[in-house]
Amino acid sequence: MPNIVLTRIDNRLIHGQVATQWSGVIGANLLLVANDEVSTNKMRQGLMDMAAPGYAQTRYWSLQKTIDTIHKASDRQMIFIICESPQDVLTLVEGGVPIKKVNIGNMHMAEGKRQVATVVAVDDNDVAAFKRLQELGVELEIRRVPQEGTEDVAKLFK
Repeated sequence: MPNIVLTRIDNRLIHGQVATQWSGVIGANLLLVANDEVSTNKMRQGLMDMAAPGYAQTRYWSLQKTIDTIHKASDRQMIFIICESPQDVLTLVEGGVPIKKVNIGNMHMAEGKRQVATVVAVDDNDVAAFKRLQELGVELEIRRVPQEGTEDVAKLFK
């Protein structure tokens, strides 16, 4: 069973908050970006590698590679999975990745989305994915940084 210490939705993927705050607090030594586009984009990977903490390894895998490979992880790997959207997390969970809890970080405002929390904007597809994750027993948490409290996840469904 892979040792997944946190799964986070953050459309910026690896950046300052993830690197300096979340990784240290949760004790991650492997940052796994599960994203089809980034898995083949060496430039974005290089930029994220610059932001990643020196004590942690990084991996940039497609969603399918994550589903196929995560169960081969070593016990000593403390895995921090970072996804861009709730749909990506749902794909992983439905593919058998044992995610029990999802931290919802930044989901930026965009065309067709509505702001529902401090740094979270959703559309109907996001809401449907969050509902399905809850149906599958995944706990949801809205929290920007570890030092702040959580926001009410009911906001996601308004």
